Amino acid sequence: MKTMRMLLTCLVSLFIVTQIFAQSDHASNALTYRVEAFGSAASGDNTPFGLVSNRYGVVPLDAGNGYLKAGAFHNGAFAKDFYWGAGLDMVAAVPRYRNVYIQQLYAEIGFQALLVSIGSKERYTSLWDKRLSSGDMVLSPNARPIPEINLSFPEFTVVPYTKGWLQVKGDFAVGRSFDTSYLEHFVNEKQNYNKETLWHHKSAYFRIKSTENDFPLSLSLGVQHWAQWGGVSTNNSIGKQPQSLKDFVRIIIGKEGGKGSTMSDQINVLGNHYGSYDFKVSFTRADWAAHAYHQHYFEDKSGMEFHNGKDGLWGLQVDLKAFAWIRKVVVECLETRNQTGPFHFILFDHDLHPGRGGGADNYYNNGEYTTGVSYFNRGLGSPLVPSPEYNTDGSPGFKNNRVSGWHIGLEGLITSHIDYRILLSGVRSWGMHNRPFLEMKNSTSGLLEISYRRPELAGWLFTGSLAADRGAVYTKSIGFGLSVSKSGLFSF
Repeated sequence: MKTMRMLLTCLVSLFIVTQIFAQSDHASNALTYRVEAFGSAASGDNTPFGLVSNRYGVVPLDAGNGYLKAGAFHNGAFAKDFYWGAGLDMVAAVPRYRNVYIQQLYAEIGFQALLVSIGSKERYTSLWDKRLSSGDMVLSPNARPIPEINLSFPEFTVVPYTKGWLQVKGDFAVGRSFDTSYLEHFVNEKQNYNKETLWHHKSAYFRIKSTENDFPLSLSLGVQHWAQWGGVSTNNSIGKQPQSLKDFVRIIIGKEGGKGSTMSDQINVLGNHYGSYDFKVSFTRADWAAHAYHQHYFEDKSGMEFHNGKDGLWGLQVDLKAFAWIRKVVVECLETRNQTGPFHFILFDHDLHPGRGGGADNYYNNGEYTTGVSYFNRGLGSPLVPSPEYNTDGSPGFKNNRVSGWHIGLEGLITSHIDYRILLSGVRSWGMHNRPFLEMKNSTSGLLEISYRRPELAGWLFTGSLAADRGAVYTKSIGFGLSVSKSGLFSF
């Protein structure tokens, strides 16, 4: 009943807000707005995986939830080849440790293909399909956006003197976590966590493709590098981490730490580093297309040199533009079991323990940064590796990072006004190398989502969802969700 009351309240608020915002769609100086009301209920303690994951951290994990989300955004030009944008997106959600918060707040200015952005913005830079993929292993749309300063070429841009065949995109950014109060609320008294963590990431993607679309094959290659650094650990033996300009240079180039860093960072590199090599081959025709891709994930030099076996994301996507019932299909496999083996030290008895050593990569975890690769305890990478938010003992970090998973996603049209999306995922899990489960755990999750829209109801979208989890990785649960959104233009 609490969820239904919340949903009814959100719907009333949605109607009021859209009446305030609604103006002529042909206004010359227009802003974009979007307002959404969502509510869900579930049989278990947690909201099913399909309703929570890859939604930028907005849907609460606790069952019986709802939210009202309202945002205003602007993009416009002010001089030749110059443009600017800004956005504000607010969320009111229950149940949550703080019910009202800012989801997005940013300002940006661009010149031709170059863009500088400051603030928290929901970005998606991955080569994989946003709606149907299980998620990018480095940065998926699973967690709330981290506030940052970002310099980027956000779209593929033609490189001069290549006759249009070579395009590039990429970014360079530094950010900071603002989830200290949440972590204080989540962790138990025996656990250490990190405050005010700093982030750095950069990426470079190259695509070989005919801009005239007269050749069906194209190839995309990319590399991503992310690092956690700076901040303060509640572990007194670690305390405040180095975060000078000189330390930032060390982070950028992946160099060992100075005298103020921990002994581990002086031996290895300063901070917690990870990233991926991304590969995608596409074959495109007028009415269909096929894409094969692989994301090779790494945490250190051994992974960068491909000594972590077949770990990574493997996928196939087929676009059927002329077949309305099934417009797009994605099939993926995820492997994170190898991690360059169970031993971390390079110097060991190779006769007794064959292998390269330098392993125990412990994906998404780090000794100094115990909160791991997460923001507000929601994993930044693949949701198929369960986020720290699922830990019931108030401990940070990823307890379940050795998984073998599969994923299927498809979408299409039922009628001209009704479309659907189906996601099915399965995971087998072995825990961690240093803390394995006594028995392997299985889990299967599914989502059926149906959306309705009509031309005469401009900007309105009605979506119903049915999701379920079965197995031992997630809490057994079946649930449903309902959302109503309105988007459009308004002017002063």
